[in-house]
Amino acid sequence: MTYVYHKLNVFNYIRYFFYLAFNWNPVLACFVIYHELRGEKKYKLHTSGYNLLKKLIKEGVDISHATMYMPANYFVLEKLFNKLTITPGNNCIVDIGCGKGRVLIVAAYYGFKKITGVEFSKTFCARANQIIQSKKSVFPDVTFGIVNQDAATYIIPDETTTIFLYNPFDEEVMKKVILNIEESLNRKPRSLIVIYVNPQAKHLFLQSGFKEIFYCKKLKYLEGCILEKKPG
Repeated sequence: MTYVYHKLNVFNYIRYFFYLAFNWNPVLACFVIYHELRGEKKYKLHTSGYNLLKKLIKEGVDISHATMYMPANYFVLEKLFNKLTITPGNNCIVDIGCGKGRVLIVAAYYGFKKITGVEFSKTFCARANQIIQSKKSVFPDVTFGIVNQDAATYIIPDETTTIFLYNPFDEEVMKKVILNIEESLNRKPRSLIVIYVNPQAKHLFLQSGFKEIFYCKKLKYLEGCILEKKPG
């Protein structure tokens, strides 16, 4: 059984490599696969690969505003998380569009204590919950939660200090998410950090009063930024 599992896992990496090489370029594909293998081993996860989301139609999910599923690259992810300062008063993160839960576990390794994933796919939510359960003994003091809900209607908890996004949907939905963020900040004024990978709608956050405090880019397509909004 173990042999079959690893054989299928290798097949998924090969499939992922050719997808990246065809849609981007072979150099980038090699870079991504290298960091996928390194990251999955480091965090003991199995979240690599991509999904065109067509199967989610069977769940009754509206994918018209969604981008495809592809987990955040570990290289960019760690670049961004390494810039954070996690304290007892700044350790509540929400991953909007959490997919299979990669970022939830990485966030726990970096010191977040209350971690919530929001995902509109029941299939992805189930997978994220499986991963969380497998890590309970590693992080007994971390409170995890998965919310199966459309990002546009999700009310941002007022205790949230950090939000993670990996370009999970188009600008129409992002505008609603930013409005939800603003409503939370109006209810409870506080500093809020947004970690944004592949920040295609960054301008919407800048227009809303966020400031970019960190930016990184690698091989043209791998990029991310940290945005912050302070009260007042």
